[in-house]
Amino acid sequence: MNSEEPSAFLTEESTSLLSLSETDRDRLAEALQELLSTGSINGLESNRSNLYHWARQHDDWLKEIAALNGLDVAVYHEERLIQATPSTAGLRLRLTQDATLVWLALWFAGDVRWRDEGADQAFLSVAELMDLIHDQLLPDIVGRFPQGRLRDILRQASRFNLIRLINAEPFEESGIEVLPAIRRVIPFRDLAEWQETAAQFQLDEDEEADDNMDEPDTSDEEPDNEV
Repeated sequence: MNSEEPSAFLTEESTSLLSLSETDRDRLAEALQELLSTGSINGLESNRSNLYHWARQHDDWLKEIAALNGLDVAVYHEERLIQATPSTAGLRLRLTQDATLVWLALWFAGDVRWRDEGADQAFLSVAELMDLIHDQLLPDIVGRFPQGRLRDILRQASRFNLIRLINAEPFEESGIEVLPAIRRVIPFRDLAEWQETAAQFQLDEDEEADDNMDEPDTSDEEPDNEV
């Protein structure tokens, strides 16, 4: 005699990825491609809203196929964001030094607003970001960023849903909203850890100056930095 009592609830067995309908397979492929190209699916964007709702409803399928591609997926309901982070080194971004410095400054600006000031949102202008880098954070490391290069760096951060960029003319008056997703892409536990990383750029700069003291500069390339 079986002593186990039957369950009061009927549970539906999850569908295998191999047996998905053609429509679901297409949706799953679209969601995976979005995660691989931008790192997230932003439900606040009108052209991604339907995909976000589908992916949220079927996040078990998405997590399974993403894991096979070296990604960990998390759903952040309050932010309406599905974010993927690489679980293998080969999928990590390799940023140029100038892009890394700008992203570090964006993290710092967000941390000050959220943690120190207790704000719900973190806003600053492009001009304020540049002043933050050159006057406060890293004054001895870099010269002024060319406007075109800075625009490209911020657009990349926007594409990965780390910031929301509100374009204006002149470009220095453009607005930046730093989004909470940046804390998961650049996962510093606190400001002290950020300062250790920022200090490394000063060390690299000093070493490069010593090495090049008697040699002409023959390269404009910047070292890559993983994020």
